[in-house]
Amino acid sequence: MVDSRLNSPSATPTAGQVMEKLFQTTHRLHLQFETFLAEYDLPDYVTGPRLRFLVTVQEAGRVRMGDMAARCGIAPRTVTQFVDALEQANMIVRHPDPDDRRATLLALTDEALPVMAKARAAMKESAEKVLGLLPADKLNQLYDILLSLTTDSEGH
Repeated sequence: MVDSRLNSPSATPTAGQVMEKLFQTTHRLHLQFETFLAEYDLPDYVTGPRLRFLVTVQEAGRVRMGDMAARCGIAPRTVTQFVDALEQANMIVRHPDPDDRRATLLALTDEALPVMAKARAAMKESAEKVLGLLPADKLNQLYDILLSLTTDSEGH
């Protein structure tokens, strides 16, 4: 889709144009982030989606496997796939939940901690390189817009 605003910068884009631009932008940001991960010499199994999963586990400390789908906005079968792969890579360990014998708790392994530190450094550098170009007022505006979109979509 051609940006019709090139000919008329004051024209309001359609919702479809904005959505397409969001898709293009998120795809580009995803590719840039994957490049940063590779430059930081992180293991191949640490992809953007798996990293987001690992960060969620790290922030929780220990978290029920069943809760991860909702926390990450992914399907339960994807949680199982991530856990299987990350457990095989010795990044995550499963523990029985002492409060519910049917549930399984997830936690990072000690071996995951240095990998996570490198990954967080890659995330920070990637964010600074991409978003650091925006002036503070534009960065705040973008954050507020993204927050309102996320809040709206989660509420419905």
